[in-house]
Amino acid sequence: MAIIAASPMEQFKIERISDLEMFGMDVSFTNSSMMMVASVALISFFMILSMRGRSLVPNRVQSIAEMIYEYVADMVRSTLGEKGMKFFPWVFSLFSFILVLNLLGMIPGTFTSTSHIIVTFALAAMVWIVVTAVGFYNHGIGFLKMFVPAGVPWPLLLIIVPIEIISYLIRPISHSVRLFANMMAGHTLLKVFGGFVVSLGAFGIAPLLFMVAFTGLEILVAFLQALVFAVLTCIYLNDGLNMHH
Repeated sequence: MAIIAASPMEQFKIERISDLEMFGMDVSFTNSSMMMVASVALISFFMILSMRGRSLVPNRVQSIAEMIYEYVADMVRSTLGEKGMKFFPWVFSLFSFILVLNLLGMIPGTFTSTSHIIVTFALAAMVWIVVTAVGFYNHGIGFLKMFVPAGVPWPLLLIIVPIEIISYLIRPISHSVRLFANMMAGHTLLKVFGGFVVSLGAFGIAPLLFMVAFTGLEILVAFLQALVFAVLTCIYLNDGLNMHH
């Protein structure tokens, strides 16, 4: 009997767990929502557990928590300076949330929320709104000077200013697509080679070895994509705080 492999895209299907409606809108609790709730719960549990028995000689859990904390804190401090440390809790939360979502999606049978553009776009749009609000709060109408590079002849400004404005407006798109595309592509490739392993049976050793190696790479990508999102968030925040161009 021939084995019919499931489509690699089926793993990205959003399924309702509980039907909910509010103000005429569908706000059903889905598998994607469940993974996001699980991510917040795991992060909270891990941080509470790591800080529960703080000691001068940290245990493994405390060491991991402190390492992540210091890494993100150094990134924020080096990008935004000391006055930007007030945004550290937010950046740290974003990094942790995306990282755990990515890693949870590596577990067979789970759902990868960051493989959906609506999730990553919502996060990127939040970053864009915060950066814009911070920019106008700190610099007022002078924040618009960011779109006018210093030292550029005025005839060229007719070309450069619209380009700068458009590039700023599409930041949420580029910021979100980078995360979404990498997670979706990696999981799709894993599913395809998983189908090869099943369909080839005893001859599927080569795809199986590739899957093992590629799974390790995907775990690295899961970390890197969370880091890239956090780094870009800091860079964009720097525009709102210091308005360097």
